[in-house]
Amino acid sequence: MFKIITVNKSLKKLVAWKAALSIPMLAMMTYPSVGQSRLHDYITEGLSSNQSIKQQNFLLERNVLALAEAKTMFLPSVSFSASYTKASGGRTIDFPTGDLLNGVYSTLNQLTGSSAFPNLKNESIQLFPDNFYDAKFRTTLPLINAELVYNKRIKGQQVDLQKSEVVVYKRELVKEIKTAYYQYAKAINAVEIYESSLALVQEGKRINQVLFDNEKVNRAGVIRSANEVTKINAALTAARQTKESARNYFNFLLNRPLTDSVKIDSITTLPEFSALLAGDVAGREELEKLRISQGINSNLAGLAKSYIIPRVGTFIDLGSQSFDWNFNNKSRYYFWGVSLDWDLFAFGKNNYKIKKAVAEQKSISAQTDYIAKQLETELRLRQNQLQSALAQYQSAQSQLKTAQTYYNDELKLYREGVAIYIELLDAQNQLINARLDANIALFDIWITHAAIERANASFTF
Repeated sequence: MFKIITVNKSLKKLVAWKAALSIPMLAMMTYPSVGQSRLHDYITEGLSSNQSIKQQNFLLERNVLALAEAKTMFLPSVSFSASYTKASGGRTIDFPTGDLLNGVYSTLNQLTGSSAFPNLKNESIQLFPDNFYDAKFRTTLPLINAELVYNKRIKGQQVDLQKSEVVVYKRELVKEIKTAYYQYAKAINAVEIYESSLALVQEGKRINQVLFDNEKVNRAGVIRSANEVTKINAALTAARQTKESARNYFNFLLNRPLTDSVKIDSITTLPEFSALLAGDVAGREELEKLRISQGINSNLAGLAKSYIIPRVGTFIDLGSQSFDWNFNNKSRYYFWGVSLDWDLFAFGKNNYKIKKAVAEQKSISAQTDYIAKQLETELRLRQNQLQSALAQYQSAQSQLKTAQTYYNDELKLYREGVAIYIELLDAQNQLINARLDANIALFDIWITHAAIERANASFTF
């Protein structure tokens, strides 16, 4: 009598474990998702902490500063320069002052009866200025300079190009964060499935041992149930390692310590993807970058042609120059002028620059067409993957319901002593596999959803 009561209690426990096994999947099938606010928070954190994006933002800042520098080239510039010379020797200019004037001065002294006109020596003037300074402020201003105009345009386009590059990095990071997040959520659910399954097979092993002790079953059931415990234990260990690896990679993307905890939203429903299946690649920043590159190359061609336009500028010097550091009305000066530079002949160098820019422009145009088709192909591939993943999900849900019903029926027959343990074990394994397949199918849809968001640039920052 005692043995019969023990067996009945064990079977009741098995029924309880069966209910525990089925509840999580039923929740996935019926309960709505509570949203993914935590994922959005992680995306915000990742965008602000990722080192690659920081590097791209530094490059953007550099290009913005280069544009500001190009704009200042149109404004006046003021410089100060000074020089002082001390010299002795070198070439001289001989000036015969005495030979020219001494005869005249002698005659004047005789006529006046005085010595008011002394004799003069011939002069030897040194060409190098001795004890001489020159200090001035020079202001220059370009009036006509096509090179500066094209340079400013190119710098502005480089800023736009780098902005697109930053967005490309952000979109790729968002996709990686979402994918890693869903992979981690999938791993968590797999661990939970294996944990509940382990409890179930352990209870089954205990029940079979009780039945064997009461001579209700043979030893084969005990051995098989022990093997199932070993198998689920191994699968659980692998699932936990996968979970840890997924967490580490997710934290790596967020630039956090790898072992930091990650909180996961409850994800039980499918995403809204009707708009994604009708999207295109017109908003991809990669195409925008190529369009900007074409504009830059067009301006480079214009820059190469700018040699036919003369460069005109003006300048004014305000300074002082004199000997012995004298500073007075005679030492101060201003010096104003207009300059013109015109490249007339350079042995075909400018023509080669123009031809090179035109060839580069043709190359970019061909590359744009190729990349556009490549991106369109990628989008269509991702959309087909989403439809395939949806079909897999629907099939997994159907198989889960069938496996659950099959397991319930086999458990009932096993309790009544009609079915053998091998049949119950087969139903149990089918249910475990169905749960795992449903879990994989659900998150494969979300991962593909993130890939399509990347493929058609539909994620909004």
